[in-house]
Amino acid sequence: MVRSLICLVSLIVLSLPAFAQKGNTFQPAELVNPLMGTDSKPSLSNGNTYPALGVPWGMNLWTPQTGKIGDGWAYTYDADRIRGFKQTHQPSPWMNDYGQFAIMPVTGKVRFKEDDRASWFSHKAEVAKPYYYSVYLADHDVTAEMTPAERAAQFRFTFPKSDSSFIVVDALDKGSYIKVIPGENKIVGYTTKHSRSNPKDFKNYFVIYSDKPFNLTYTWRDSVLVKDELEMQTNHTGAVVGFKTTKGEFVHLKVASSFISLEQAELNLKRELAGDKFDDTKAKAQQLWNNALGRIKVEGGTEEQMRTFYSCLYRTLFFPQRMYEVNAAGNAVHYSPYDGKTYDGYRFAGTGFWDTFRALYPFLNLVYPSINKEMQAGLVNDYKEGGWLPEWSSPGYANIMVGNNSASVVADAYMKGLRGYDINTLYEALLHGANNEGPITAIGRAGADYYNKLGYVPYDVDINENAARTLEYAYDDFAIYQLAKALNRPQQEIDLYAKRSQNYRNLFDPSTGLMRGKNKDGSFQSPFNPFKWGDAFTEGNSWHYSWSVFHDVQGLVDLMGGRKNFVAKLDSVFSLPPVFDESYYGGVIHEIREMQIANMGQYAHGNQPIQHMIYLYNYAGEPWKAQYWARQTMNRMYKPTPDGYIGDEDNGQTSAWYVFSAMGFYPVTPAVNQYVLGAPLFRKTTLQLENGKEFVIEAPRNSEENIYVQKVKLNGKKYGKNYITHEVIMRGGKLVFDMGATPSKERGTESEAYPYSLSNSLNQ
Repeated sequence: MVRSLICLVSLIVLSLPAFAQKGNTFQPAELVNPLMGTDSKPSLSNGNTYPALGVPWGMNLWTPQTGKIGDGWAYTYDADRIRGFKQTHQPSPWMNDYGQFAIMPVTGKVRFKEDDRASWFSHKAEVAKPYYYSVYLADHDVTAEMTPAERAAQFRFTFPKSDSSFIVVDALDKGSYIKVIPGENKIVGYTTKHSRSNPKDFKNYFVIYSDKPFNLTYTWRDSVLVKDELEMQTNHTGAVVGFKTTKGEFVHLKVASSFISLEQAELNLKRELAGDKFDDTKAKAQQLWNNALGRIKVEGGTEEQMRTFYSCLYRTLFFPQRMYEVNAAGNAVHYSPYDGKTYDGYRFAGTGFWDTFRALYPFLNLVYPSINKEMQAGLVNDYKEGGWLPEWSSPGYANIMVGNNSASVVADAYMKGLRGYDINTLYEALLHGANNEGPITAIGRAGADYYNKLGYVPYDVDINENAARTLEYAYDDFAIYQLAKALNRPQQEIDLYAKRSQNYRNLFDPSTGLMRGKNKDGSFQSPFNPFKWGDAFTEGNSWHYSWSVFHDVQGLVDLMGGRKNFVAKLDSVFSLPPVFDESYYGGVIHEIREMQIANMGQYAHGNQPIQHMIYLYNYAGEPWKAQYWARQTMNRMYKPTPDGYIGDEDNGQTSAWYVFSAMGFYPVTPAVNQYVLGAPLFRKTTLQLENGKEFVIEAPRNSEENIYVQKVKLNGKKYGKNYITHEVIMRGGKLVFDMGATPSKERGTESEAYPYSLSNSLNQ
């Protein structure tokens, strides 16, 4: 049993260093724009985000809903009507939602259907903060306000004078239940709506209390309104309660939910809201955000850079969300989507490792390790209950994306010092996933037998995106190799995964200097177009995926003919025109369009496969090019505006790239203890580490022109490496960059300065 007083992250976050609140001078939550990235659509993503109202890693989020029921684009900046305020667990529009229901105030007459109840609104009468949302609903003359807790929320509706004021609760379609209890000013129910996976006996139970008695009650059955029938169970149900209001009258709702039961939802409400008023909950949520965001303090940038930084940092603190709750005995318990039962312990859901292994999880391991310790314990439960580690959880196993990147997520946490969970069971889960095909292609390894026998997944055996799978499996094998060494596994086992991690070599085509699909008989796929998206690759082309040798860049340098050829190949990514072949998809997907319009050649920052590539210049003696392109990407691809991202934000990954890069380094190789240097964006960044230490990054001469690193000092001593280790940061100290307007072509140019590569390690 896990005691809530020990483990709840809300208490951990509240106990974080309080420097962010001294004198109330630093309020980073006020710099966040939750609307960043919301000006998006299926054909072109500027983030594909929604204004997420919640607390860090809270079980539930809330958002104003402009889209229709079932539309993954729940809120888009160009919309002009709000249909409701939805509890959501949606990680991205492509994954859609689960465990959702909506609340909407209405006046004038009973209007419960989503189009009928919708109201015009303006961004000029909208306030969006991480901890508070307010909007004026013009058609109803109602101001709606929301503020969150972990598993609960409060609403405050300001009504006009009316004898026909209503609150609509929509439990949505695909099977729902509602019950109105007038004597308690209470509505309870559940929704079963979900997407992308098939969770067993899935229900999201909710309980809603009003501080105003109901004069009128309705439920509905699909599109039929039923007066005075207080309980309804059908495909699509909901409730309407009505009352008279005076001008400016507040009506408050307290809302909580549970994946376990109505009783647990009641318990969540009582524990998290207790006797708190709306402003009390708001103040607590604001404090949580200021403390969590305040773990990193940046200074010496423009207001736009500050707002971009904290808006990105905000996005890194949501997914995966808690799916565990705290029972009456104070123990963590969770619903399991694998068998529908309730178990002890942690569980998280709502993220895809293909996106987030790259920077989001390394970021948690550096700045917020306590929450990832819980996440690792949750993965143990996933494996025990479902038989596999999830690669995409929504909330169960979702059949989307490629790779076996749970290996990276598990290994990086352990290699960065996280302890206190069952690492041996997780290692067993990694071996199981690495050597078996799962019941769906997105768990385990599709093509595992081919990969283990041939050293690659063939192009011509009807396994899609085979080259991408091979490259990611090879890196994932490296992650297993690292963990096997750390756990003192048998040498034969260690050697096996070291050998498999070299399988990337099997796809390198010397004639093009790029990665290329290979047939079962050993011949390369033909014809081959390196600009063709999809096919052998995943949401990218060979120019994007050829750099996916995170663990052995030196090996890739050697394959490409040495440092000069390698650097020339890197340069080509930016100098080539943004041409593409979309024939695999039968149309231009949004990722292609985002690359095309960015004016950075073949560099497609809007998607994950190439995001680390900029930092590879550090492995070949020209680190100033990494400094230049990292600054270009930060300046051009990120703004604190509704169109502020290029491509999908993707559960904190694209934001984590920015946060790391703005600090001046990036985790090119998760499961290795190094961060590869770029150049800081701010003159000063202070990391308040969970161990109580402080690590400061300074660049006093940093400016719009001074983007190149001239010299580096670590704790007052000259520092010549192109990387810094996790252990050095965790000990606390100061890293000082001397910046200039022209590249320094002396610092970091020799091989002794280069970051880790497996080939170098094995040859020592």
